[in-house]
Amino acid sequence: MKNRNTPPGDLAIWIFIMAELSVFAIFFAVYAFTRANNVELFNESQLTLDRNLALINTLTLITSSYFVVRAVAAIRENNAKHCFNWIIAALLMGLLFLLVKSYEYNHHYSEGINLRTNKFYMFYFSLTFFHFMHVLMGMVILAANAIKTRAGNYTPENHTGLETGASYWHMVDMVWIILFPLIYVMR
Repeated sequence: MKNRNTPPGDLAIWIFIMAELSVFAIFFAVYAFTRANNVELFNESQLTLDRNLALINTLTLITSSYFVVRAVAAIRENNAKHCFNWIIAALLMGLLFLLVKSYEYNHHYSEGINLRTNKFYMFYFSLTFFHFMHVLMGMVILAANAIKTRAGNYTPENHTGLETGASYWHMVDMVWIILFPLIYVMR
């Protein structure tokens, strides 16, 4: 059994997560600096965003993280069937996030809004699409976890791979929890 004084999952995922968070932190800092020099433009452009869809996506990702927590708890209790079902539920929440975000992108593009519209939209599309790609990657990881769970590769004593995937998924969720107020709410 793994020492509970160490972070869950493999050490390599934590190095990767720290690198990813560093990239997002730089993105956020540049966004904040640019916003501070273009407050009116950012406030005006922000009004075209659908906060309700963003809130749905926020609740979707928080729910998906809960499902991932339940999956890890299930495997620790030697219940691979429930673990698999919780992972599938998390994947469905990830898919819902992608569908809502795609709808939002399509709406903006149909209105003629894109990366070149202004500085706000350049950041909006860049930041949210970068996150979108992380959700896709997280879903690939969770799908691999589901396959391994179904195959019986995880046990209460050996589920580091599942914890690794869960750690990545929680990072994706945490980044959105920062992006949501930064892009959609703060004025």
